[in-house]
Amino acid sequence: RSQKVAVLGASGGIGQPMSLLLKQSPLVTDLALYDVAHTPGVAADLSHINTPSKVAGYTGPDELSKALEGCSVVVIPAGVPRKPGMTRDDLFNTNASIVQSLTDACARVCPDAFICIISNPVNSTVPIAVETFKKAGVTNFNRIFGVTTLDIVRANTFVAEAKGFSASEVNVPVIGGHAGITIIPLLSRTSPKASFSDDEIAALTDRIQNAGTEVVNAKAGAGSATLSMAYAGARFAVNAMRAVNGEKDVVECAYIKSDIVPELTYFSTPLVLGPNGTEKNLGVGQLSDYESKLVQESIAELKGSIKKGEEFVANH
Repeated sequence: RSQKVAVLGASGGIGQPMSLLLKQSPLVTDLALYDVAHTPGVAADLSHINTPSKVAGYTGPDELSKALEGCSVVVIPAGVPRKPGMTRDDLFNTNASIVQSLTDACARVCPDAFICIISNPVNSTVPIAVETFKKAGVTNFNRIFGVTTLDIVRANTFVAEAKGFSASEVNVPVIGGHAGITIIPLLSRTSPKASFSDDEIAALTDRIQNAGTEVVNAKAGAGSATLSMAYAGARFAVNAMRAVNGEKDVVECAYIKSDIVPELTYFSTPLVLGPNGTEKNLGVGQLSDYESKLVQESIAELKGSIKKGEEFVANH
């Protein structure tokens, strides 16, 4: 079936390469590129690529509704990136209002689209999206996702390097959230099966949790992870489209409204995706003692981030 996908923040460091990757997907029939500036140029450039999808650019709040009309998937990388010394939480004030205004438009124009949120801090911006949908009178949050796919992509790469596997064949589930200690790679459930020493587990876990900072520091002030994030965002969006098409067994980890961990209202776990969004939450599953400890240690930070997002919408 025909699918229109919108990228909100399409002129940015993540938005441009992600739009390029989505232009290559045969599942996309219409690619709507939205941003506050430079979108006509990005759209003109991408429109010359000889793949079937039609590209259109939209600039500024007055054109946002038109960009969203008829969308089955909306990907939101809009906002400001991290610089060295910043945490994802330092982005809160700028990105919170951006996500609120964009998801308010989604709630009004395309409430049944898959909403894929990349804008950091994801641990707070997903609750912002849900509360914004609530305010707009939308009560189904089954299609609102925080895209944590980059954590899985990184875990797969680092494990493949450590174990001599082919990176494209590795799958490491990652649960929790999308910042620092809330990123919990389940190395005990690596596929293909692998064994790790305690030191390897500690080192790999630390690298996966801090891989974003590794890139921020390597770019030395020129931005954060944009290319790998674009790859991960496009992967999630393509799987969302496959789910919308009714394909079976589409599984991705994502950060969603969830009661899987009793103390928390949001948590990332492997999900079976279907036409209506999350079809089945596969939950946390079997954990090692080390992984259980990581879950417990992440609860306070996640609670704080969730509350911060919910309070933002209550007060704005």
